[in-house]
Amino acid sequence: MKYIFGVLASSLFFFNTALASTATDELMANYKTEGAKLPFDAERGAALWKKESKGDEDETMSCSGSCHHKDLNKPGKHHKTGKAIEPMAPSVNKERLTDVKKIEKWFKRNCNDAWSRACTPQEKGDILEFLKHQ
Repeated sequence: MKYIFGVLASSLFFFNTALASTATDELMANYKTEGAKLPFDAERGAALWKKESKGDEDETMSCSGSCHHKDLNKPGKHHKTGKAIEPMAPSVNKERLTDVKKIEKWFKRNCNDAWSRACTPQEKGDILEFLKHQ
């Protein structure tokens, strides 16, 4: 019985990993056609994740700190509503980076919240490259 559960757990892990890879690969290909010029880079993505700017209400905003926990393995909390946000790291949150529509929705909303502007295709790809390795 233990063997069966182990096989099932392993299968689910690989299935979710494949979903995340498929979604991020699809998006990264889209970002290339939308104008990203450089290879996507996790270090640039990490810098963007930590980048601070003034939000709509003149408060200092960043992805890591305003809503998401600095440790991406831990839950965050929305800066205005206090609503819990599941960990961003796909290694602990198997739902992360598996749905193209959700990823695009959150980029649209969160780039505007954190930086008061839309993310460029290059920035989105760099951030995804950073996140997918967490």
